[in-house]
Amino acid sequence: MAKCEVCEKSISHGNKISIARSHVSRRSSRTWKPNLRKVKTLENGEKKTISVCAKCLRAGKVTRA
Repeated sequence: MAKCEVCEKSISHGNKISIARSHVSRRSSRTWKPNLRKVKTLENGEKKTISVCAKCLRAGKVTRA
């Protein structure tokens, strides 16, 4: 499953609402996926590749190797 290893952000679910027939309020389910990147980091003195979301990368929560 797609998940950020820093903030535990994962897939979220919701409804897609039809624009053309909004008065009928037709809905279908959809998913939102996190913007994950594979990043090489230093953990305990050794290099490790982890999946991190772009928000954590911009915030500086990960130190790159």
